[in-house]
Amino acid sequence: MLLGNARVSDRDVDVRIEDGRIVEIGSIGSGDIDLAGRWLLPGLWDEHVHFTQWALTSQRLDVSAAASAREAAEIVRAAVGDDLLVGVGFRDGLWPDAPHKELLDSAAPTVPVVLLSGDLHSVWLNTAALQRFGHAHHPTGLLREDAAFAVTAALGTVDDTILDSWAREAATAAAARGVVGVADLEMAWNRDTWERRIAAGHDALRVQFAIYTQDLERAIDQGLHTGLELEPLLTVGGYKVLTDGSLGTRTAFTYDAYPDGGTGLLTVEPDDLRRYMTLASKAGIEPWVHAIGDRANTLALDAFEAVGATGRIEHAQLLSSADLPRFAALGVAASVQPEHAMDDRDLADSVWDGRTGGLYAFRSLLDAGAVLRLGSDAPVSPLDPWIAISAAVTRRRGDREPWHPEQRITPEEAIAASVRSSVAEGEPADLVAVEADPFDADGALLERMPVALTVLGGRITHERL
Repeated sequence: MLLGNARVSDRDVDVRIEDGRIVEIGSIGSGDIDLAGRWLLPGLWDEHVHFTQWALTSQRLDVSAAASAREAAEIVRAAVGDDLLVGVGFRDGLWPDAPHKELLDSAAPTVPVVLLSGDLHSVWLNTAALQRFGHAHHPTGLLREDAAFAVTAALGTVDDTILDSWAREAATAAAARGVVGVADLEMAWNRDTWERRIAAGHDALRVQFAIYTQDLERAIDQGLHTGLELEPLLTVGGYKVLTDGSLGTRTAFTYDAYPDGGTGLLTVEPDDLRRYMTLASKAGIEPWVHAIGDRANTLALDAFEAVGATGRIEHAQLLSSADLPRFAALGVAASVQPEHAMDDRDLADSVWDGRTGGLYAFRSLLDAGAVLRLGSDAPVSPLDPWIAISAAVTRRRGDREPWHPEQRITPEEAIAASVRSSVAEGEPADLVAVEADPFDADGALLERMPVALTVLGGRITHERL
């Protein structure tokens, strides 16, 4: 394949692709595809998704517009049918009323209803659903953390053929936004899932899957290690361990108290964390540690230092200034989700008043020498790297003023944090061509960046030329 008239950096070139790699860049001649001066970039990665949950979300009731528990219940009332109703996206941190099973009971007296929070760390059930999922006597119907995760997992019992068809649609949509790969942190054993999907013809994305504590010994017994290629599109990722909760559920583990006097939830004790990380790293499985609160991040970095492992911290949302240089010193990347800053700003200003300068501190991390990896945490945010790039560059949504603009990063830095290759000879032919200059676009254009062509390993996965 020869891509002609591509804009790469500040020059127009032709790009020859053979056997899935870039073999020549220069003035080569007429191309199989004329890019007509469109900008050519490395293909984009979303470094943190829950892919099956993202596929399921497209089939669920959206309650994200609800400004109160009562409004959420009214959305349910209008949508309820004869069988289990699952909704997604409620954010109750600033609601004037609290989620309670009685509100959902009034909207759906007999049909089970489960609503997943926007951050996936809590679920809200009516009485019928509480009985169905083993929590019949729960006082409020609002479950958090492990109890919520168990209900979410139980909701995923869709026939594989149907679920895989939704996953294929989600992958095709991602390719249309220039995505060539995802780090899938679905809370399940995903080797079998993705081997099944790839065998059935899923070929729109590269997938790197994470391993959770319950499957760590299984992975070690199978000889898995980070970076191992199991199939041309499937590789092993890191060991994912959650050490605290979330801001939206007010369970992120912090030094200072929330307005209610709590400091969040530590879900893995430091000794256990070090033990799990040692087990994983000795097997060559890189730790990918979930930490959101500042105290959780300190403990995660302490564990990396004690174990002597490199890896990633997933989210790294609230950081103390003393911890910023430790990322680079320890070889720990910050896997962050910029669009969460836009979702969280009002709640953060309320519950972390006076501390938000250390929240989503992308500029400070880069200036301290840290490596950034950008993702969405889909379905918490859409699986679309351009949305993340825009949020990282502008720190704003719509007409609002930028939130902590001192933490903005440049388009070049945001794109570099969203790719795993480069447009250079010898590199994989994972490429995306876009209609506008991404290095000189405003936030609105970055967010909706028109994608003309996506190439994965020399194969076209999206074309709109």
